[in-house]
Amino acid sequence: MANFKGHALPGSFFLVFGLWWSVKYPLRYLSQKASKKSKNNYCFQRVDAIEGGVKITFALIGMLAEQFVPDGPHLYLYSGEKRDWVKLMNWQHTTMYLFYGLSGVVDIFTYVCSTVPRGLDRLMLSVAVFVEGCLFYYHVLHRPMLDQHIHSLLLIAIFSGACSTMLEVFLRDNIVLEMFRAGVTIVQGTWFWQVGVVLFQPWGGPMWDESDHSNIMFLTMCFFWHWAAAVVILAVNYSIAYSCMQRCGRSSGEPYISLGVRKQKGDMGSQAAFLNGSDEE
Repeated sequence: MANFKGHALPGSFFLVFGLWWSVKYPLRYLSQKASKKSKNNYCFQRVDAIEGGVKITFALIGMLAEQFVPDGPHLYLYSGEKRDWVKLMNWQHTTMYLFYGLSGVVDIFTYVCSTVPRGLDRLMLSVAVFVEGCLFYYHVLHRPMLDQHIHSLLLIAIFSGACSTMLEVFLRDNIVLEMFRAGVTIVQGTWFWQVGVVLFQPWGGPMWDESDHSNIMFLTMCFFWHWAAAVVILAVNYSIAYSCMQRCGRSSGEPYISLGVRKQKGDMGSQAAFLNGSDEE
């Protein structure tokens, strides 16, 4: 939809997933460091399957919204005597949601069916993000300069996310790549909102001058402010997850932060006792 709501809706979806990933992956990483029990891994696999269901739900909401708004195509791709295309912008957004829905389906099959190859869920997610980037590249190809520029900045986050997610196919459970994906997804979400505010002014006010180069300079700078905010969010959520794991460790009888240190001390003590015993002999 070529309006503010059409940008706010996907922006909200991406923001929700980015914030969720910024909490989920630190918790999983820290819990795996604290305990090697397979029960934790199984719980997080179930969470991945639920996440796939949420993806499908969001994708269906987006597809229905794009097709059945009052001025939407209502599933007509072309109409009239000349067979003119009908609302191709809505159809492009629908295609984007379709691939994210397919990614959710693969997430569920990865959990349900053990014969699904490991990494296929990340591969499908990478394809979905790549398709989104290609669609948006041709979405604004011949639009005014400001419109093109603000969407081209969005492409930086999109294709960065596609590349990092593709690396996750081969480097599974890499916390750095997972946090990077969470960060660029947050940037996507906030920047979708920024695009809607700049182009459509939902709360009133003068429209942006699309030929003013100063506006382009400011928006470029503003984009990296969004990225800096995403980094801060990642750091805060990681710290909160670490604090939660510490408290859980204390409640179970031993602080999480000292697990590795105590084990190391115990190993050193046993080695010292062994050496002393051997010297006495």
